[in-house]
Amino acid sequence: MIWSPRPLLYCLLQRMGIFLFTISAMICLFVTVMLLFSPSQSLAVPGDGLNLQQLLPSYLQTQHQAWWGEPDYQASSSQADCKKDGWNVLYHLGGNGPWIEKTDDVAEGGIKVPEGCEVDMVHMMSRHAERYPTKNAGIRMIQMLERIKAIGKPFTGALEFVNSWEYFTNSPDQHFEQLTTTGPYAGVLEAFTTGVKLGTRYAHLWNSSFPNVTHLWASEAGRVIDTARHFSAGFFGLESKLAKVIVVSEAKDKGGDTLTPGDTCKKYVEDAEKGHDNGYTMLAKYQSTYLPAISTRLSIDNPGYSFTNAEIYSMQEMCGFETTVRGWSPWCDVFTHSEWRAFEYARDIIHFYRAGPGTPYSRAMGHLWLNATKNLLIEGSQSAGPLYFSFVHDGDIVPMLASLGLLEDEQDLPTTHIAKYRKWKTSQVTPMGGRVLFERLTCADRKFVRINVNDGIVPLPSCADGPGGSCELENFVEYIDARGRLAGDFRSVCGLPDDAAREPSFLRQPAFAKT
Repeated sequence: MIWSPRPLLYCLLQRMGIFLFTISAMICLFVTVMLLFSPSQSLAVPGDGLNLQQLLPSYLQTQHQAWWGEPDYQASSSQADCKKDGWNVLYHLGGNGPWIEKTDDVAEGGIKVPEGCEVDMVHMMSRHAERYPTKNAGIRMIQMLERIKAIGKPFTGALEFVNSWEYFTNSPDQHFEQLTTTGPYAGVLEAFTTGVKLGTRYAHLWNSSFPNVTHLWASEAGRVIDTARHFSAGFFGLESKLAKVIVVSEAKDKGGDTLTPGDTCKKYVEDAEKGHDNGYTMLAKYQSTYLPAISTRLSIDNPGYSFTNAEIYSMQEMCGFETTVRGWSPWCDVFTHSEWRAFEYARDIIHFYRAGPGTPYSRAMGHLWLNATKNLLIEGSQSAGPLYFSFVHDGDIVPMLASLGLLEDEQDLPTTHIAKYRKWKTSQVTPMGGRVLFERLTCADRKFVRINVNDGIVPLPSCADGPGGSCELENFVEYIDARGRLAGDFRSVCGLPDDAAREPSFLRQPAFAKT
């Protein structure tokens, strides 16, 4: 069965009736207006750990289907029959699609704060929100479309829609790498609503920091900075004077004083065998195991056409990218479930070997932010402030995960076949807008740390016996220190001089200067 994102309207009207749908729409409109016009703590919904989606009818929660306006081409019947078979292509896009909740390997009980506990400190590392393709990926897509359309023969079969399909932006040069601004998955909307959601969840922490100015940190890229600013508007309010986005340079000479260690780790950049570029080498090896069969299948329906591995891969990439712009994409419907699982694994491969456990530099790179955060968690909110929000790229979250050991497998991922039972699955960890939060819990007189990955609590492998799958702070500190010894010194691992910065110096709230 093949699936791609579809409007919910047909199913809602058919199965629930116009009256129920109207009531649901009124509830959604009421909540949205309240939050958009005043995203301050004064309108925060009472109750620790409440997810704003709980205010919506259950059948509308976490559903971001396409809006009213659709292209002229029609989706297949498999998209319109509203079958609930548990398949959702958004969970198989490997970071190339909209934000999704983490559902695999999460603790029971959800994100609700455990009874008798209170969150007194939050640290977040977030990827930028939904964006258009990077320049290189976008150019590959456009060149592929121009080549196959120049053949001049009409497409049939799964590619028939291409006869009337147009690329999802008329100004690609202006949009490459920027946040998307249209559709239900618009990056600017996702960043803002995430700010509103977390502003509601952690309103008590904002109150405790008032009237101090809270810094948010963003690496030096337009889409990252814009994400931080839209998030800040949602969390603190439009044009709030109580928050300030601090841009952290991505310059290669910053050493450890950075949010983007992949740019400053000299050996990682230069090592063609085990460094950054090895991700693409290993990706190509795995792509050769599944893409040729797809090319053959599509060519059978379209005699005279041939497709390279890179072109088939671009078609798969367009599913996620068009969805972030238009709300759904017919490209999602071109491929079978097994072909999407192969694409998902291909994305796992590139992350694993480019910046994850498959490169010997990842743990040292990821330990920089992780260790700084550990030190702040030790100090606590009274000494260091309660709120810390950092915005980066997926290539910066992946090393942190490797250093943390949250998705650690016993063996490296094979490139000859899918490792079915692997822990390293990035689709639910680093989608557009993906975020990892470290919450410090106070439970009576004891302190704990729990990890929230995209609204799913993920227990540490060897430290999860605290409330709600948390780890006692003292044990968490010991765990991070042990992981740091495993990672090694950043400057030594990366071949940097002794006078290079060894750690982030900026990660501290200005009203809580260290004495």
